Amino acid sequence: MAKPAGYDDAMEWLETSTENCPVQRALDVVGEKWTLQILRDAVNGVRRFDDFHRHIGLSEAVLSNRLRSLTAAGVLETVVYREPGRRARNEYQLTGKGWDLWPVLLALGQWGETHAPDPEGPVLEIRHTDCGAPVRVAVQCSADHTSLAPRDVTAQLGAGARRRS
Repeated sequence: MAKPAGYDDAMEWLETSTENCPVQRALDVVGEKWTLQILRDAVNGVRRFDDFHRHIGLSEAVLSNRLRSLTAAGVLETVVYREPGRRARNEYQLTGKGWDLWPVLLALGQWGETHAPDPEGPVLEIRHTDCGAPVRVAVQCSADHTSLAPRDVTAQLGAGARRRS
């Protein structure tokens, strides 16, 4: 596969500090497999601790820690609920910041279906409600909305780029 035009000279990138890299900052919040599975379930309507625990199968301690981290990061919020005759408990709901991760989860699922498919087919099919067509994640030009491939883009250092020390 051809390299994008902006990456022909990797030296400029290699000389740039990655301390303030947005990919690293995002991974600091969601870059752990259990966290991504919690987010996958939250997008699909799971709200309660016991349901996350049962569906994902991780320990209560790890789940509690991940839910606390996602809540502290503003990706999830807690909403109190009470079933009749029971104590008050928390549900976990995606915030706007959490829903902004939906395309990332779709892209990961799309990659998995393409490069690590289950022989029996997909577990979940995401389709456009109006026409029923499958949904695909694509990189687009913000001006004319055309789909872009790596060869169609140029990467440039931005205002936040710093020289590696």
